[in-house]
Amino acid sequence: MAESTVRSVEDHTPRKDRQPTVARRRLLTGGAVVAASLVSQNRVGSSARGATAGTELSVGKVDITPAAGAFLAGYGVDVPRRSTGTAAALFARCTIVWSAGVPHVIVTADVLGFARGLHRVIRSQVISLGVTAENFALTATHTHNGPVLTDKLDPFIAYAMTSTQQAEVRAYSDQLAARIVHLVRDTLTGPRTACTLDYQVASQHFSFNREGLPYVEADVPVLTARTPGGEPRAVLFSYGCHPVTAGSQTMFDPDYPGDAAARIEQATGAFAQFLLGPAGDQDPVGGRGWAQRELRGTALAQTVTTAALRPGRPVTGPTTTHYREVNLPLDVTPTADNLRRVTACYSARAANTGLPGYYRRHARQMIAQIEAGTFATSIPVPVQSWRFSGTPDLHLLLAGGEIVSGYAVYFRARYGTSSRLLFAGYANEVPAYLPSDELLRRASTYAGGIDSDFPGIAGGSMTVYGWLGHLKGKPTATSPDGAEQILIGAIEAALTAAPTPRLTSRAGGVRWS
Repeated sequence: MAESTVRSVEDHTPRKDRQPTVARRRLLTGGAVVAASLVSQNRVGSSARGATAGTELSVGKVDITPAAGAFLAGYGVDVPRRSTGTAAALFARCTIVWSAGVPHVIVTADVLGFARGLHRVIRSQVISLGVTAENFALTATHTHNGPVLTDKLDPFIAYAMTSTQQAEVRAYSDQLAARIVHLVRDTLTGPRTACTLDYQVASQHFSFNREGLPYVEADVPVLTARTPGGEPRAVLFSYGCHPVTAGSQTMFDPDYPGDAAARIEQATGAFAQFLLGPAGDQDPVGGRGWAQRELRGTALAQTVTTAALRPGRPVTGPTTTHYREVNLPLDVTPTADNLRRVTACYSARAANTGLPGYYRRHARQMIAQIEAGTFATSIPVPVQSWRFSGTPDLHLLLAGGEIVSGYAVYFRARYGTSSRLLFAGYANEVPAYLPSDELLRRASTYAGGIDSDFPGIAGGSMTVYGWLGHLKGKPTATSPDGAEQILIGAIEAALTAAPTPRLTSRAGGVRWS
């Protein structure tokens, strides 16, 4: 979620120089899309089902662009944004790395983020296909001109959506879940190509820290799958910068990640898939608009293409995979006296017409939750890791939420910079921003979910995500552990997990090895 119009750092002026096109609703299955793109280059691998040695690759994508008239997500508004068409198609992309016959699946969709309910529906159905929980990752590119989905951001709080409009959102969300599961199924049973994997880190410099911290994301990790002849077959690339270069538009668009992926595919003939890095406090420099979106997409594509066309450090695997969920505490004291004070704060917010509409809608929702006793006191966050063998090994860390860059800085220092740790966020579920104590100690911070009017209740980003309070910090060394310490412990456990036992995967009559 980009910052509000009151404190916006984005140019929300729509560009008039692009004509809308009606979005396609066509389902592009994995085998059909990839085979069609590779036949002309004689790169189609044989369908090696049942193979148990070496590394193989399957890829696919599906068009998930809603029809014109569907609602756009990403910016807090008082009148929901309805799309007038499509600037560029939105996709769900699927990469499957088969290691010794076992599938490891990463799906990336051009959406703002997946809430818990939608993620769980997709995950359970993918597991029923024979993929183990730790071997499936679902990520979002976090485009701010994608479709509104259920629950997060809260459709009523963030977008002032009526119950009828929210029913439209639920219908599309159900369709999206079905398309993603269909995509994974078709990619699992589609062609496999024997490949090698190599890894390298390039750089880009169009990000800055919008919270004023010294950490600025510059690394561009690139994991490339190559044919036995050395040609790039698929590219998994990452960068830590909020996808808001286009600004608030009236057309569906995947922002710079989708633009970069399309350009990489055109330049290399390989399949390209993006993982958003720790972008919770990272914004693009410069203005907003279509020209900026194309400028940043082109720059990132050129960087990744240059890397993909030359070999990096060989890696194999994944050899170890791990998935867990951790509960991060909210700074909420649920005593009767305190809840009365919190209600008074939210009552003052609800009556303040000088605040953005989503602050007032959030305040009314929180009062209702206090009265009903339905408020949460913690936030569940998934943490996932894959380890690839090499000299040295490579860790892929997939954290849920809008995680800020300080966590990546901390773990890169412990695990050997980005050359040994690909640190991604927005994975599996995006329930909120995940700030560090550096932010939670402030009197006001958007990513930290704190505002100076009532710092003891939710503010900033925590309003549109619909929580009663901000995450709990650890103000002193003797204070109980807060969200930062608990999250660091979970990430550390994921990165140091023991090797995964080699098990035969079976489901629905399908035998992977």
